[in-house]
Amino acid sequence: AGWQENSIFAYNRCMEARKRNRLAGHDYSQYGWYFITVCTKGMQEWCGEVRNGEMVMDECGNAVAQQWQWLAVQYEYVELDEFVVMPNHFHGIIIIHNSNVGTGRDLSLQVKVKPLSALIGAFKTTSSKLIHSLGYHDFAWQRSFYDHIIRGDEALEKIRVYIRNNPLNWDLEKGKPDNYLPL
Repeated sequence: AGWQENSIFAYNRCMEARKRNRLAGHDYSQYGWYFITVCTKGMQEWCGEVRNGEMVMDECGNAVAQQWQWLAVQYEYVELDEFVVMPNHFHGIIIIHNSNVGTGRDLSLQVKVKPLSALIGAFKTTSSKLIHSLGYHDFAWQRSFYDHIIRGDEALEKIRVYIRNNPLNWDLEKGKPDNYLPL
């Protein structure tokens, strides 16, 4: 029940290239820990391969990792936690901080915090452009992305373990899209 069933539902909707509705009423620009999954279009394997339970990234995979890390450099209110680039998808934990961001009296110094969808959009756009510049013009991400609001240390640790073990489980999960999200 709960987020586990919703993760399968969300993933299946992603597979159907339909935009998943975010949690109604939740302000995704407010402080929070979020688990995200982004899939390549058609689940094509662009980013490397898994060998002996370890992810070996190619140029595309390195570009994806680089642009994920770029988010924390580009946006002072973004912090990144565990992540993994897989051959046909990406998992990551992103933290949005909005306290003490431009709290001065001078409104010109205040920073507008982008919501999660804009941050993931920037990640997908910049990684796609970088990959295209490397000569992989057919590369594309699927429309939208899966997100889960992480609530509590137990859920956080479960998701971290899932991300770390994703390459180890690749052979078991390959071809079973419902397994691409932590259950």
